[in-house]
Order: sequence, then structure tokens, then C-alpha cells
Amino acid sequence: MKPHKNPARLGRDFFRQDTLQAARALLGARIVREWEGWRLECAITETEAYIGRIDKACHAYGCKRTPRTQTLYASPGTAYVYLIYGMYHCLNFVTEPENEPAAVLIRGAVPLAGEEEMARARFGKSLSDLSRNQKKNFLNGPGKLCQALHITRQDNGIDLTESGTLYVLPGRISGEIQTGPRIGIDYAEEAVDFPWRFWVEPDQVT
Repeated sequence: MKPHKNPARLGRDFFRQDTLQAARALLGARIVREWEGWRLECAITETEAYIGRIDKACHAYGCKRTPRTQTLYASPGTAYVYLIYGMYHCLNFVTEPENEPAAVLIRGAVPLAGEEEMARARFGKSLSDLSRNQKKNFLNGPGKLCQALHITRQDNGIDLTESGTLYVLPGRISGEIQTGPRIGIDYAEEAVDFPWRFWVEPDQVT
């Protein structure tokens, strides 16, 4: 796979759409991270939808506002980055109209450009020195993806539609999208069973 040549980034109208639709439409899209002279690019293979108004797995369930969840009420196309287990960052894209707390979590991706720097960020060694298992599990988790792209809480609130350091380009997939329950939300009562996780295999990204 090769990065697409300078397509227009995804804009506000894309992120303003229904969260479940956005979670599916983001599969294959390209995340671009400009980092200290590196262009790091990956294609999204797995997403999860979170809708605060009705979703007990969402940080803003019941439209609760806290300092942590305030970003979820921002304009669609805002990056919502939070920390889990005190050590792993998770990247989300705010969706739906402003003041409607909802977002798509980016759970997994495949690398397209800047793999050498991603390998250094993830494992502290060059791409050629990675084991087969490390290559297989390069970006297949939200914390792994953020580590590889140098995304931290400092990026919380970035406007993806205008930023020069973090933005999203359109992409394509082939074949069917798979759906299932989200991961790691055992506390969320009936929301545990919502089929709001969407994914494709790496070879479906075209």
C-alpha cells in the first residue's frame, strides 16, 4: 500500500454525521501525523462508536460534563485524547453536531509511511530489527497507535480539520465490514452488547 497523493482532508461535514455512520466511514481513512520532520501515516482498520446521550460506556453518558469530557462537546472533527490505566493514550474523533457528546475511538491501523520512526517510538529499535510478532501487532490497539504516532494528552482538543500536525485523509476499503461488541467495557451494563465496533482486515485497505 502507498499513501494517496495529497487528497483533501476530511472536513467538518464528515465528522458532523451520525457517529455509527462515521465509525464505518472512517475505515480505510488515513491518519497523518506530522512529527519533527517525519510524516507518519496509517490507514484505519478498526473503530468503535461512543454516543454519550444513550451509551453507558461513554465518558459523557447522560450528557455529563466534566473537565475530562469537555472536549466531547467541541466541534465535530476535534481530537479527543485521554489516558487509560495511567499509561496508554487513546485517540478519538468527535462526531455529530457541537454540544452533542459523541466520538469514534480509533482502535487499530496499518502503517503506510514513516514506519521507521513508528518502530522507534513503539519498540526503541529500527523497523528491520522488529520480530514477526512485533510487526503483526504494530498498530492493532489504541494505545499502540498513539505511541507510534507520538499522540498524547497534549493533542487533546486539536482541530483535525485545520491542524498542520494531525489530520485525516480519505481512504478506501474492499469487501465487507465486520461488526461486533466493543472491547473492555464490562462495566457498561446493556451497552456491553451494542454492536458498535467495526473492523476490516489489513488487506482490505486499498
